[in-house]
Amino acid sequence: MEKKAFTVGLLISTYNWPRALEAVLKSAMRQTRMPDEIIIADDGSGVATEAIIRKYALLMGIPFRHAWHEDDGFRKSLILNKAVKLSESEYIIEVDGDIVMHPKFVEDHIHHAQKGIFIQGARTMVQENRTTRILNTGSFDPINFLSLGIGNRFNSLRIPSLSWIFKLSKQDATKTRGCNLAFWKEDFIKVNGYNNTFSGWGSEDNEFAARLINAGIKKVRLKWSANCYHLHHNCNSKSEVEANEYRYMETIRYNLISCMNGYAEV
Repeated sequence: MEKKAFTVGLLISTYNWPRALEAVLKSAMRQTRMPDEIIIADDGSGVATEAIIRKYALLMGIPFRHAWHEDDGFRKSLILNKAVKLSESEYIIEVDGDIVMHPKFVEDHIHHAQKGIFIQGARTMVQENRTTRILNTGSFDPINFLSLGIGNRFNSLRIPSLSWIFKLSKQDATKTRGCNLAFWKEDFIKVNGYNNTFSGWGSEDNEFAARLINAGIKKVRLKWSANCYHLHHNCNSKSEVEANEYRYMETIRYNLISCMNGYAEV
């Protein structure tokens, strides 16, 4: 039986790396199934990023929603909540602003979407030299298992007929990554979205996923489908890792479903 059609938003988080964002949006233009809207969660970028967003909004001809707030440190959770508030889609596919997508990325995610689950996809790491070439030339050659300049080669395989092998996942929020994540907006609202009290890098994705799992939303791990490629960059500051890990563990300890400061509070 054919699935009922639903609207899909592509949620992209970004901060002051317009060349990478342009590579991401170029890959969005090549999708075999275009998203119904693109939602940019902009954690305080400058005018160069705004110019890229305006350029691709005109080129792509689909609705662009741009959530922005002033640069006051790493506040990814807060800006993601603000961006989702702008979305009019039923299903949201979340990527980071340094994730270049396979042309069938959106199509694959739609194929695997089911009520009562959220999807954690995989990524292939693009090494520094190849990332530099991509950003300097503006071109992104297809990546496969034998390509030079990549890590996590296993994740570069796309074999949709076998991707079901990996679908059953232990219901553990650890190692959840927002760089390739998909969920229903109604489930996002049910758990009150991301926790705005997280500042600085670390554990915000795990904590969000933990509340989804506590709410009875099953985590599905997806490989060999919905492929994407993570451009190389320096690591974010980890000064808030311990505090953020504590918040995450409190959610696990008390089996929390909703956070006190999240989607509803922005």
